[in-house]
Amino acid sequence: MHQPTRLVVLVSGSGTNLQALLDACADPAYGARVVAVGADREDIEGLARAERAGVPTFVRKVSDFETREGWDASLTTVVERFEPDLVVSAGFMKLLSTEFLDRFLTLNTHPALCPAFPGMHGPRDALEHGVKVTGATLFVVDAGVDTGPIIAQVPVAVEDDDDVASLHERIKTAERAMLVDTVGRIAREGIAVDGRRVRIGDAAR
Repeated sequence: MHQPTRLVVLVSGSGTNLQALLDACADPAYGARVVAVGADREDIEGLARAERAGVPTFVRKVSDFETREGWDASLTTVVERFEPDLVVSAGFMKLLSTEFLDRFLTLNTHPALCPAFPGMHGPRDALEHGVKVTGATLFVVDAGVDTGPIIAQVPVAVEDDDDVASLHERIKTAERAMLVDTVGRIAREGIAVDGRRVRIGDAAR
């Protein structure tokens, strides 16, 4: 029988995407399980969600290290201990080192249709630009900001009466569904990354 794909999930806040993954992993047919949850700060709901689910947790705060390189190395070491097949950045608000990214295939989501509107304010920037459709992107993390190879995207229409909060809420709902669906497919069918091109399924084997 195929062993479940091992996921380490990194969080910085409430952990709603983490919860969606935990719920999906409760079904053996999903093909993955969360083996650890890490955070860059203590006392957050994301860690509490993991603890309630019986998943090991760890915290690595940048302020506990003399250098950013020391933090990077410690994060890499602790993640390696859990032998993940895949790392999911689920609202993790720290950039990851190239050493980390070379070691672990790491996925992240962004609340816009990359390459449009990268950075911290995707929904706001989409509204200000007047686009009629925005959405969410799942991508392979690279050294840039929201610049990695795109795995999946989902469109979200911009309504005439949207403000940033209402638009972002609909994007987050679509983003969560896309994340859960795509991570499950990767777990069951495999993934291949060739430059900017990403394939899931038979071609990835």
